[in-house]
Amino acid sequence: MSEGKIVFEYCDKLVQKFEEVIEKPIINGSSVYYTGVDLGTACVVVAVLDENYEPVAGAYRYADVVRDGMVVDYIGAIRIVREMKQELEQKLNTELIYAAAAIPPGTDALDSGAIKNVVQAAGFELTCILDEPTAANAVLRMQNGAVVDIGGGTTGISVLKDGKVVYVVDEATGGTHFSLVISGAYGMSFKEADLFKRDNRNHKEILPVLKPVVEKVSSIINNNIRDYDVREISLVGGTCCLTGIEEIIQKQTGVYTHKPKNPMFVTPLGIALSCTKDILE
Repeated sequence: MSEGKIVFEYCDKLVQKFEEVIEKPIINGSSVYYTGVDLGTACVVVAVLDENYEPVAGAYRYADVVRDGMVVDYIGAIRIVREMKQELEQKLNTELIYAAAAIPPGTDALDSGAIKNVVQAAGFELTCILDEPTAANAVLRMQNGAVVDIGGGTTGISVLKDGKVVYVVDEATGGTHFSLVISGAYGMSFKEADLFKRDNRNHKEILPVLKPVVEKVSSIINNNIRDYDVREISLVGGTCCLTGIEEIIQKQTGVYTHKPKNPMFVTPLGIALSCTKDILE
């Protein structure tokens, strides 16, 4: 096993456990539950961990309440998070009290208040708001590497040195661009293209069509990591679910590129790992 694969062993195992409990929640009588709420551009994910910070339940829902990290449908976001909270409470036969949330780096002055209000209005006691790359690295556990978060409208790159974020950038090009290319190539509406893209049965067919966009993402990565000692890259975010995207990026960057089984779940799990019982004032 390569050094890179060993680094991400914990991440891959945690994501696999989380996928399992989404389908079959674990009712174990935990004394407390810690929840991570991830309001993504295309998908809202809620992850629930027990007192030992092990996954016991989770849910996700595709939604259009956030764009590029900013809440654009405040009432809709509250409704979705509240409904997911109630659904998970019923499955676990308990009340979920504590939750943490995250925001894209550099947006704390712009939207952290909205994220905080959404989580609290949904019925949680908020314990922490952190930036997304720090949350993701709670799961990835990288020391000297880069977290590449391909979101709906942008690609966010966070460079880590000795486990700490030392450089962050967000540049245009993301899942929206993938959908636009598919829409043009297949004569579909944007909505149809977005759904077509999500179906992994179509990935082999659409990868050659999307290769120029993935190469653009790779060039963004190259331009922003060249001054740093980046030994591995980890892909997170729902857009990275595209089968084969990691192979193109690794070839273009020359850096070992890791993709979890489901990169959409890395950040919400990291958010949940950062949750405590200390209420945020």
